[in-house]
Amino acid sequence: MERKTFIKTCGFACLGGLIGNTLLSGCASTKIVDATIIDTNLVLPEAAFREAQNSYKNYVVVENARLKYPICVFRKSATEYTAVYMYCTHQGAQLQVFGDRLECPAHGSQFSNSGEVKTGPAETALRTFPIIIQNNQLYISLLK
Repeated sequence: MERKTFIKTCGFACLGGLIGNTLLSGCASTKIVDATIIDTNLVLPEAAFREAQNSYKNYVVVENARLKYPICVFRKSATEYTAVYMYCTHQGAQLQVFGDRLECPAHGSQFSNSGEVKTGPAETALRTFPIIIQNNQLYISLLK
């Protein structure tokens, strides 16, 4: 390979890697929110679901240092949300979100956006959390 071709090829590879990494990190960071715990509630602003004017995300993944696993909050309508613990009830792996469902990367169990088992090997639904909306804030109760 000629030096000029080699440099050109490497330059395009580096540029492609940089652009790909930027796009992937941009997608990953848009749906992860660090929320505050006040008393026994995880507090999340409704604005965390806004993307653009009159456009909303279907879900956000909520993290806090005091939580062992994140909580996925799905927006079903302007007044209806569900919150599920992203902990697989089969063998305890952290779940991944794919649109309106959660999936276990370890053994493939799938759960609905309300925590119900869609496909096993898991047999138990996910832990869910009650949500109260006040002053444009979602209060996700962490009590058992």
